[in-house]
Amino acid sequence: MKVKDWFNALSDMGCIVCLNEHGVVSQPDIHHLTSGSKRIGDLHTIPLCPTHHRFGINNSFAVSRHPWKQEFERRYGTEAELYAQVLKLVTESTAS
Repeated sequence: MKVKDWFNALSDMGCIVCLNEHGVVSQPDIHHLTSGSKRIGDLHTIPLCPTHHRFGINNSFAVSRHPWKQEFERRYGTEAELYAQVLKLVTESTAS
């Protein structure tokens, strides 16, 4: 899959956490998964809304991935688990 097509699919999906937690589609940022401190690549990304991605929130309503990675993963699943779910959803949506 081309990067542009992948990013379009993520944009259409919306934040994976909002989808899982609330059943809603919210406009996402593209969050790159990393190995160590380096990005794995543009095809190893998940859609996260600004609240779940970069707003720095850690309260009973939401946890942001930045800077709260451990709490984010405890609450919503690991980035690898979320990526596997996103990959499955994208694959299913593009197969039809």
